[in-house]
Amino acid sequence: MTNFKRVFGDKKPVIAMVHLLAMPGTPLYDEEGGVGRIVAEARKDLEALLAAGVDAVMFGNENDRPYELNADMATTATMAYVIGQLRPLINVPFGVNVLWDPMSSIALAAATGASFIREICTGFYASDMGPWAGRSAEPMRYRNRLACKGVAMLYNLSAEFAHSLDQRPLPDRARSAVFSSVPDAVLVSGAITGEAPPMAQLEAVKQALPTTPVLANTGVRHETVADVFRVADGCIVGSSLKVDGHTWNSVDPERAKEFMRLVNIARS
Repeated sequence: MTNFKRVFGDKKPVIAMVHLLAMPGTPLYDEEGGVGRIVAEARKDLEALLAAGVDAVMFGNENDRPYELNADMATTATMAYVIGQLRPLINVPFGVNVLWDPMSSIALAAATGASFIREICTGFYASDMGPWAGRSAEPMRYRNRLACKGVAMLYNLSAEFAHSLDQRPLPDRARSAVFSSVPDAVLVSGAITGEAPPMAQLEAVKQALPTTPVLANTGVRHETVADVFRVADGCIVGSSLKVDGHTWNSVDPERAKEFMRLVNIARS
């Protein structure tokens, strides 16, 4: 059984984002509210998502702008603390994403018992954070050294906030990544958080990888989820479930419930 199937079963999963508030030391960190506020806001979003019936959740430090390619130790430590505080509430598989540091994501998964990670592990990009090089061999080996080989590796193949310097077509890069780096699933993203990739890109990658799970990673919305699920093997969703569909707002319980209603229709 593959890690992806072991974690998510046979259904096309909806993985909902718990966007944590900014971590200590980052420019947007709320010093007055402190870590306690991070926990409290994450708890509200988590409870709303679980009540809506999402299949899995993923914790990410989306508010740590400007992003780093090597996360500060305080970020990983704080995320571990926050997830530990919320762990008793979580009754679905959960994953972690430390932007944009695969090694920190693996370490965080090992510390918290997460079932999967999402990261950029392949490719070479010109990005808002400077030159960005995938390190596919390192996180896989680190995962095994930390005795968490069962953690599913979800590889984002079209990095947000970046332009690929590898000019091969995306389907060719996807086939190459699966052959050389053996991820458990591949993700197709838009240009930035909350923006969808062209549907043609999603279709082309899935056609190139008929036996590998391919998920839409950004920009899936209520009005598009049925079309996405005709092609993709699931999705990761954040912004669409927020108040007014805005990335930096809290989760809107009613929007989340309506999204899952539409997903269940599409899956049936």
